[in-house]
Amino acid sequence: MKIIQKNSPNFDERNGEEVTFLILHYTGMKTADEALERLCCKDAEVSSHYTVDEEGKVYQHVDEVNRAWHAGISSWQDQLNINSKSIGVEIVNPGHEFGYREFTDVQINSVKNISLEILKRHSNIEHVLAHSDIAPDRKQDPGELFPWKDLALNGIGIWPDVSDEDIIKGSLIQDIPQSLRRIGYEASKPKNMLIAFQRHYVPEVFEKGTEGVACSLTKGRLYALQAGHLLYPSRYSD
Repeated sequence: MKIIQKNSPNFDERNGEEVTFLILHYTGMKTADEALERLCCKDAEVSSHYTVDEEGKVYQHVDEVNRAWHAGISSWQDQLNINSKSIGVEIVNPGHEFGYREFTDVQINSVKNISLEILKRHSNIEHVLAHSDIAPDRKQDPGELFPWKDLALNGIGIWPDVSDEDIIKGSLIQDIPQSLRRIGYEASKPKNMLIAFQRHYVPEVFEKGTEGVACSLTKGRLYALQAGHLLYPSRYSD
């Protein structure tokens, strides 16, 4: 696929860290131009490896060999310093602050293509995650409108395959925060972990306005993930 070079000065070395994460974000700014400018502004001290705009154009800001500054304070499965271990992809969307909206079809198609290319180049990637997964206290992106199940169908990340037995066993989960921590989530407030999980795996609750509630659908999908019951399983594990 065609990549437009738009270099950012905001990067440093990985210091020998292996790439094991692919982290997806939304830009959360009013326009693509504003986002691209900020990602390439030295004073902003932020960057990503790639940005995908709403027309499907893909921009590269930082070479994959280098460490981009996209994850901030974050963790997953007790791993810190996620920037050193990850490739970051920004997806143009105004976000919850400026009018969150559906991602375009052509945009998602480009996200799939660049993600698959990254996964092929980095065979040790184990986790395909949202920014909100690794920083539940701070972040919401790419949000509940992002089509995670569709990406899993295309071999990018995973999705729970919930059976009737999973629903029954999920209903018996007593300690939701503990179960979320077993997967990899960490936050100062348990509710933030739950909402981050739902943004990724139970987006239906946002349509109903019941996010933050551990409903049967949430518990069933949580149990299925813990048990390794996956729809469209791949070697990538979130």
